[in-house]
Amino acid sequence: MASPDDRRYSQTHEWYKPEGELVTVGISQFAVDELTDITFLEILTTEGEIAKGETFGEIESVKTTSELYSALDGEVVEANQQAIENPALLNEDPYDKGWLIKLRPSDPAQLDALMTAEQYDQQQS
Repeated sequence: MASPDDRRYSQTHEWYKPEGELVTVGISQFAVDELTDITFLEILTTEGEIAKGETFGEIESVKTTSELYSALDGEVVEANQQAIENPALLNEDPYDKGWLIKLRPSDPAQLDALMTAEQYDQQQS
């Protein structure tokens, strides 16, 4: 399955979808497939400033625990409470209902440094 081309992707498998002045962040289908059954989601930064490279949470599955990293500097304005309460949403729909946070980037040009869907998919194959 090809990754949606309306967003950018990081090396750590998070996706970044620009929506007006905000960017919605989630994890890729590849990451979900690698983790297998996701059982727990913790968002450490539900509101406030975050720097590129900082962790904003962690995700646990029956297989492993992984950190979630921000590839952008900005302000977290919302966390997906539905996904926190029901992490299975990430297994079911990582590109829509399973989003993680919304942030207001301090430098939207940082998105340009992330991979396109085509580049990301090529890296995973």
